[in-house]
Amino acid sequence: MKFNKNLKIWFLAVRPKTLSAAVAPVMIGTTMAFVGGHGHIGAAFAALASALLIQIGTNFANDYFDYLKGADNEERIGPLRVTQAGYVKPKTMFRNFVITFGLAAFVGLYLIYRGGWPIILIGILSIASGILYTAGPWPLGYLGLGDFFVLIFFGPVAVCGTFYVQTLEITDTVFFASFGPGFLATALLVINNLRDIPTDIKAGKLTLAVRFGPTFARTEYLVLFVSALILPMILALFFNGKWYACISTLIIIPGYSVIRQIITGISGRELNQTLSTSGKLIIIYSVLFSIGWWIG
Repeated sequence: MKFNKNLKIWFLAVRPKTLSAAVAPVMIGTTMAFVGGHGHIGAAFAALASALLIQIGTNFANDYFDYLKGADNEERIGPLRVTQAGYVKPKTMFRNFVITFGLAAFVGLYLIYRGGWPIILIGILSIASGILYTAGPWPLGYLGLGDFFVLIFFGPVAVCGTFYVQTLEITDTVFFASFGPGFLATALLVINNLRDIPTDIKAGKLTLAVRFGPTFARTEYLVLFVSALILPMILALFFNGKWYACISTLIIIPGYSVIRQIITGISGRELNQTLSTSGKLIIIYSVLFSIGWWIG
């Protein structure tokens, strides 16, 4: 019984609904590598494992540092944070995020063997940004820089990095395609920050949603979502004519409910469901884009 309880607690700490943002760019980068005739199954799996471990480590680090800084407290309306709830001791969470990032670095050794020094740089920056998002005297998320870093690391860094360790090159097409999952991952963060405006203000967490207000955040979400829809069309028109990749725009169907919720102004706990649906949209987009890319 105790084992089952601990397993459930750590399942919550992992925050599985956020892992789609780590899987999506690896899927797109791998698909583009294989379609180009240079895919490498070992490097693809290693990239996926590393991406998931870095995301989980980041979730653990955020759980720990947001608790220390007071951003997570009894007023929190988002999904449960296990350190704040008292289920996990802070020192235990600290130890586990260090171990998780250590495992990501260990997996990264194979990727370094494949890709050389660029992968060392990517790995260091990815782990550092995961920690510094909520840690240190100038945490990225507290300065309003989270949106930019999520766009870059879940877009170009993840997609191009995955493609590079398999093909040992980067193309213009891959670079521009990488912004698709980056846009949607950033949109996911925007919903999170929109929901947390009241508690973030009290904690001094100056996200863009706090700095510029809820109307800005809602507009930002819509711009990011629309950008992800338009991107495959731009790629097909100006780069390679792969029009089938445009089937990824079908996310507008399940995404309609999210857009309606954003436009109508729901807030607070109601945005938890919006957040969950948006996490699924990233995977659906990546699956459809990848299928379309394969078809050609």
